[in-house]
Amino acid sequence: MFFWFIATSVITIGFVFRDPSFDNRLLLVGSVLPAVDVVFGGARALHSITVSIALLAAVMIATKRGSGVRKTLLGLPIGMFLHLVFDAAWNDTATFWWPITGLGFDDSGIPIVDRGWISVVLEGIGVVGCVWLWRRNALGDRARRQQFLRDGRLDAVPDRSAS
Repeated sequence: MFFWFIATSVITIGFVFRDPSFDNRLLLVGSVLPAVDVVFGGARALHSITVSIALLAAVMIATKRGSGVRKTLLGLPIGMFLHLVFDAAWNDTATFWWPITGLGFDDSGIPIVDRGWISVVLEGIGVVGCVWLWRRNALGDRARRQQFLRDGRLDAVPDRSAS
């Protein structure tokens, strides 16, 4: 399950920040990073809000205000926060608030996997969202795709049919 988190994160950031210079590359990584918990057999530290908060704090402390490095690195914790939102991770209180609720982990599964067929529908919606983003930002064009890989910017192409 990747497309659901990628599409919802990029679309959310586009609507919330409305910043054409936002670097989406680490946002993409952060939006799927908590899925690594599947390797450990279930929701673990990456599904905890405290890990996202700690990462955000580390970025803020370690980087200079207004710097390009900070702006780029902020995408990682923001993506992780959005993963928790779009995964409804708060439904597992013990994991969501780890280690505040205790240092151990119960046998909680990955939320998106535990939803069964609903996850297939969500992933389908995510695929549609990613296709829409691909087309809206003309990423089929090699030069635009390379530019995105260099700076992480998604510059929507104006809708010509509205003229």
